[in-house]
Amino acid sequence: MSSAAGAESGSAGPGDSAAGGLLKLFEAHRLTPTQRRIAHCLVRRAADAPFLSSVEVAELAGVSQPSVTRFAVALGFDGYPALRRYLREVPAPAAPEAPGGKPGGNEYQQAVQAEIENLKHLAAALADPGPVVRAGALLARSRPLPVLGLRAAGAQARGFAYFAAKVHPDVRLLDEGGTMLADRIDAAVRAGASALLCFALPRHPREVVEALARARGAGLTVVTVADSAFAPVAAHSDLLLPAAVGTGLAFDTACGPMLLGRALLEAMCDELPDAQARLEEFDTQAAARGLFVE
Repeated sequence: MSSAAGAESGSAGPGDSAAGGLLKLFEAHRLTPTQRRIAHCLVRRAADAPFLSSVEVAELAGVSQPSVTRFAVALGFDGYPALRRYLREVPAPAAPEAPGGKPGGNEYQQAVQAEIENLKHLAAALADPGPVVRAGALLARSRPLPVLGLRAAGAQARGFAYFAAKVHPDVRLLDEGGTMLADRIDAAVRAGASALLCFALPRHPREVVEALARARGAGLTVVTVADSAFAPVAAHSDLLLPAAVGTGLAFDTACGPMLLGRALLEAMCDELPDAQARLEEFDTQAAARGLFVE
């Protein structure tokens, strides 16, 4: 989560300091979208938060009163009264600062800054390119190449599959769950697949865990891009590449996993001898068809 707007004057007031304390509390836990909505409400009303009842918080956030109680429990408290006592008794730290010593800005700016930090961590991890290079080789050799991503991870899987299909001869996107998912994995194995690429982001669907267990049981090597090395899919992955997601807004942001997926594409292209020829052929056809507006 991130603090509300109001830090433009160049100095943090009491409300900003209170917001900073709430941010530290909330960022230590993974919250559901409903819980993040409550957290956003409390950050915006940071100065009043220690004095609001659970009913008042529910009304302000547009959620039910039991949701506020579950929110407090998710933070490790016995209930909302315990959370309110905590907010009254614990002094709030100063609001986070942006580079240059200025306050961290509004919640949107802080969400961007958090993603920048995630990308810095990813850049540091990629100082050792070995895991990505190995993953690229595994994906390049698999014919066909199934690419799995459900729910929140569906966009990442579709983006990877769209570009991969320009250089890989047989990419099969698996972005829909249900009873057909296992059938499509089995069909890929029968067609000769040797590896499966999975994008797994929170909240992690049970179907993805089950699908990876089936894929490994069928002999596929599973390469997974996930938000953490401790994600539920880790136990069913042969090679897991972590890239943190941003949690500062009501819904996660996934710049890190997207960029890591593009790095995997690059590594896969390096292993496909005809990748450049395929790209040039596509460009020629696209020009002939007037496919793009330049």
